[in-house]
Amino acid sequence: MITRIREVRRARNMTLDDVARACQPPTTPQTIGRLEMGTRTVSVGWLNRIAAALGVEAADLVDHPDRAELPVVAILGATGAVAPRRTAIVVPPKVAPGLIAITVSSSIGDYRAGDEIWCERLEPEQYGRALNRDLILPRPAGRFLFGRLIGRDDAKLHLLPPGAGGRQTVVSDPAWAAMAVKLVRAL
Repeated sequence: MITRIREVRRARNMTLDDVARACQPPTTPQTIGRLEMGTRTVSVGWLNRIAAALGVEAADLVDHPDRAELPVVAILGATGAVAPRRTAIVVPPKVAPGLIAITVSSSIGDYRAGDEIWCERLEPEQYGRALNRDLILPRPAGRFLFGRLIGRDDAKLHLLPPGAGGRQTVVSDPAWAAMAVKLVRAL
């Protein structure tokens, strides 16, 4: 079986060690390397473990002749656009369980009209992960609060709304929160 583990790992900017540690249960970087190179047989179990560690579907790790791929033709950096040193692909976004979306109707702060903000729902014990990230929280009467989490004291979250001149809002014990994890913007 020909796998695309190396391509997907590189597209995710992960090292062999990163993938090995993210596997459940963890494994060694050497094992991941052998599976990538084909010197060790890749079972369905290994595909599932590695896919979970990379945040993709197991099907993304094997070649599909009828599947469209997005090749990387250039890398944009401070010095301009340059050709990649080796063949690379972009892994299409995966809609994971628990994701919700926000659409932007008019530009505010870093967001432009037409943007989609994909958010990962968090449990209260995970709110600390969202420090200095944008969050959406439910408010009474079907309203929401969106802003940057700038502080957390016990069950209180301190949010700063996007855009200039906004005032900090403190919310106690929100029913749930979701952290912005992906911005989808049409050009």
